[in-house]
Amino acid sequence: MLAAALALMACTPSVRAEDGYALWMRYVPLEPALAAQYLTPLGGVVAPDKTPMQHVAREELSRGLTGLLGRAPGLHATPAGNHAVVLGTPQSSALIAPFREEIESLGDEGYLLKATRIKGRDVLLVAARHDIGVLYGVFHLLRLLQTGASLNGLAVRESPTLRLRVLDHWDNLDGYVERGYAGRSLWDWQTLPEWRDPRYTDYARASASLGINGTVLNNVNASAQSLAPAYLDKAAALADIFRPFGIRVYLSARFSAPIELGGLKTADPLDPNVQRWWRDKADEIYARIPDFGGFLVKANSEGQPGPQDYGRTHADGANLLADALAPHGGVVMWRAFVYAHDVPADRATQAYTEFVGLDGEFRSNVVLQVKNGPIDFQPREPFHPLFGAMPRTPLMMEVQITKEYLGFASHLVYLGPLYEEVLKANTQRPHGATVAQSLTGMAGVANIGTDRTWSGSHFDQANWYAFGRLAWNPSQSARDIAADWAAMTFSPDPKVVQPIVGMMMASREAAVNYMTPLGLHHLMARGHHYGPGPWVDGGPRADWTSVYYHRADRNGIGFDRTAQGSNAVAQYAPEVAAVYGDLSKVPEPLLLWFHHVPWDHRMASGRPLWDELIGRYSQGVRDVQAMQATWATLAPTAPPAVERGSAPLRNPAAPVAPTAVERGSAPLPHTVDAQRHEQIAAFLNIQLREAQWWRDASVAYFQSISGRPLPPGEAAPAHPLSYYEALQFPSAPGDGR
Repeated sequence: MLAAALALMACTPSVRAEDGYALWMRYVPLEPALAAQYLTPLGGVVAPDKTPMQHVAREELSRGLTGLLGRAPGLHATPAGNHAVVLGTPQSSALIAPFREEIESLGDEGYLLKATRIKGRDVLLVAARHDIGVLYGVFHLLRLLQTGASLNGLAVRESPTLRLRVLDHWDNLDGYVERGYAGRSLWDWQTLPEWRDPRYTDYARASASLGINGTVLNNVNASAQSLAPAYLDKAAALADIFRPFGIRVYLSARFSAPIELGGLKTADPLDPNVQRWWRDKADEIYARIPDFGGFLVKANSEGQPGPQDYGRTHADGANLLADALAPHGGVVMWRAFVYAHDVPADRATQAYTEFVGLDGEFRSNVVLQVKNGPIDFQPREPFHPLFGAMPRTPLMMEVQITKEYLGFASHLVYLGPLYEEVLKANTQRPHGATVAQSLTGMAGVANIGTDRTWSGSHFDQANWYAFGRLAWNPSQSARDIAADWAAMTFSPDPKVVQPIVGMMMASREAAVNYMTPLGLHHLMARGHHYGPGPWVDGGPRADWTSVYYHRADRNGIGFDRTAQGSNAVAQYAPEVAAVYGDLSKVPEPLLLWFHHVPWDHRMASGRPLWDELIGRYSQGVRDVQAMQATWATLAPTAPPAVERGSAPLRNPAAPVAPTAVERGSAPLPHTVDAQRHEQIAAFLNIQLREAQWWRDASVAYFQSISGRPLPPGEAAPAHPLSYYEALQFPSAPGDGR
């Protein structure tokens, strides 16, 4: 009996639940009718397989078609029937060569998807100038299939708008991730370079599927050891894995490395010995990693060493490294997130003040990396005044994918609308130019770790996804991107996609309301930034406190950045400054960012500011309750997942595509699978509890300052202010200190 049971188990496919590991590349079987429509045009694949990148593209398409259509496509050297998918470049495929002129204008990374006829056969081309474009085209085709798009008359021409599309990992060499909420670092430095975890390949697949073409392996608060020979060997192993996916490796460089690694007495960028050390270091890196992308540098900010330690400028420091990298084609991404140790009148003005006068002084292979807003990844900020203000300096926008200030991984906050809001902001430099039009690239502070979901929660995957899609093309719609992600991640069923997209698109504004409404900012608890702390005061720096930013008093609230205050508005183009600096014109979502406003100021709703502020806090809580109600409608009512051993035996000769049993129990139409639904429901419970905490603690504090009664119908906080002020969270994750 035991032997028979063991034999049965050995022949039975294992149950694979939906744990989030597959991200948006699940490739689950399509509805039979839809799969039948795709089977004819996609039944055979003609693809070269002579290079690692060609192999990756062919295998990804085969993997995707096998999962989606339920059977593996035929792989051929030449078309074997009346229909085929043809992959390649004019150099790698004679079938693609006649389309050379049409492909040429797509650039080095662009691609063409085209339904056409060749020699009497119906073919679907996935064509590009280079292999990397073919790979990107394969992922685009698979996205169309996953979302149920028609292939009739298909004609897609795509090229990336931005040259640099980079993930910044704030990962330390000890495996800790600063501001990371998804477990340990993905990179196991201890076992590299010998052990190359298959997860590294899956990371590369996921990033390439979005067009991401670079990854910075280590924290911007860099250790000089990252440039030591042993760690360069480890970085080279990762570069080998990423190369077939078109992803270049970058390293954060510590400016003082010549002292700490090279034994020099100085890191002065104008010192010949320092210059020689960096040239030698660049040669050493490129000997290991021929396609090394370059350096990311945080200098003279938050205590990091930099050129100003020697009386030099940021341009002097960046150009030192740029000259070392230039012979190899590398770039320097020099961060503009700086603020001095001596606290000025307004921290929001410092980056502009330090950098705008250096426009035109940087080498051509320096890219200035500017945060989306002038403070620090807040739930809402105005766009950074440097965008459009440095026309002779390439700029890339840095955004945070990890949600340091937005509830960590446990709050559902889709960041697509945040990114879109900034990218489409009008800088008026020149007239009508958007932030996106001033950019050479985008960098996203990664939210990736060793958690099975990769990002700490299922919905946080959407922020990695949205970053990649918008870095490829900043003019895309955050709503459309959310719809694609929901269809690929959960189900293409419109009755699943539509409510999920509704939740996602409302989530960012909900978080703004229950955390920092009406332009308030930096109200989080000290250090770990977990939970509300509008009372935070004192400490080593005023601009590390909340009271520095909200400036609430008996008369009103908000930071005066008009000409009568810090005059930060003057850093924007005159047309923008005229709006931000005028109390009657400033958009209400940025009201308290730019103005100190009386509590009885009349708002657009007709309510006084005090009533509006409390109402926004309460609205944020109600918004989370609405998300919970929507999510409840997607709960599965399917029977429990099939247990191991209860599925029928599989014919050993049958295709080995994962079956419904292997993928876990299928949810009923219009629902989400039980495992993910349960976890997301639990996280929404956390979010509701913490949104209420934010609301109550903030209301209690600001009421203690204003001395005003709560508006009619508004509930009093559950506890006195002293209760909220006394809460401590010594184990809050992600602080890095």
